[in-house]
Amino acid sequence: MKYLVVGLGNIGSEYADTRHNIGFRVLDALAEASNVTFTTGRYGSVAELRHKGRTIVLLKPSTYMNLSGKAVRYWLDAERVPRENLLVVSDDIALPFGTFRMRARGSEGGHNGLKNITEMLGDNNYARLRFGIGGDFARGHQVDYVLGTFSDEERKAMPERLKLFGEAILSFATIGTDRTMNAFNNK
Repeated sequence: MKYLVVGLGNIGSEYADTRHNIGFRVLDALAEASNVTFTTGRYGSVAELRHKGRTIVLLKPSTYMNLSGKAVRYWLDAERVPRENLLVVSDDIALPFGTFRMRARGSEGGHNGLKNITEMLGDNNYARLRFGIGGDFARGHQVDYVLGTFSDEERKAMPERLKLFGEAILSFATIGTDRTMNAFNNK
């Protein structure tokens, strides 16, 4: 069985530590814990890990957040991954920091990266894993907030949260979306 796990973020050092790049950070932490490294491929950086007889392809698109769908569609086809084995990791301002929320499908919740993936795939029938980044910003300052960095308190909690999200990705590949949601949502 083969799986494609996509972490959403923006390329470039100016975005590396921003809230909006949490998808990249989740995949980086999982790759490090699994002793695999990313290589540059078409439309993104790719790493491949094996877990309990499954192959998990990790993708960090190089197309910028709002155009991630092109990379997702390409790698789904190139790796011949069935749609039910796709998981997209993104940030979510509607959830408190570090909150875990997995869904088998659903709305994009105003997230432009997810919107583009839905447009490129033709529907929103793909699993998504949302990492809460909080929404503590003044009206009209959403862009500044998501492109800002985490607080010191959030940075201290980050290793434990990244580990949990990595465990959930491995769970998704071994026991599926529904059982992973039951085991991890609300953690």
